[in-house]
Amino acid sequence: MDQPAPAASSRQQERFAFLLLTVVVFPLLAVLFVAGYGFVVWIWQMFAGPPGGA
Repeated sequence: MDQPAPAASSRQQERFAFLLLTVVVFPLLAVLFVAGYGFVVWIWQMFAGPPGGA
């Protein structure tokens, strides 16, 4: 039960999708997540005040 080899265009699309995810999507999501967290902390400190030290 040998399966036929995938077509060259299918492999090319898979490679393109992998590169798009690893080079564009995941780094962009990481930057947006960190920036969003910083924004939430900044807004929180506007209402709650700066962090208090003992």
